[in-house]
Amino acid sequence: MNLIWATRGRSWGFRFLLDGGFEDPLSTYDLAFAGIEGETTAYRRVGRLVALRYPDPAGRQDRAGRVVPHDIVVLPPSADDVRSVDDGLRLVWPRLAEAYDRVWDRAQPPSRSEVRLALDHVAGAGSDDKS
Repeated sequence: MNLIWATRGRSWGFRFLLDGGFEDPLSTYDLAFAGIEGETTAYRRVGRLVALRYPDPAGRQDRAGRVVPHDIVVLPPSADDVRSVDDGLRLVWPRLAEAYDRVWDRAQPPSRSEVRLALDHVAGAGSDDKS
């Protein structure tokens, strides 16, 4: 599953953890989330992209007490299977949850390569699916 994923941790600010293979994922992220910037929970389809935003399913908060949001752009072809926030929570979040558990409480933000390594570790430990 190819994704752009932006979130924050307990003590590090909002940033891209996965870049979807883009050198700079910001323009694709901005396109996907245009018009839903202020929503706490959102689903939006733009062409073949799907934008998902939802509060952390475990209820985690940053040091300021704000609920941690997860902004995800699901890229093709996986975007075809995601038709709602509930689909995102069912299909996308399980692929990210354990990796996020490993990095969210760090003092410093993880690099994208550290996030990919955490995802690979989770995929290797739980299944043969490394997508």
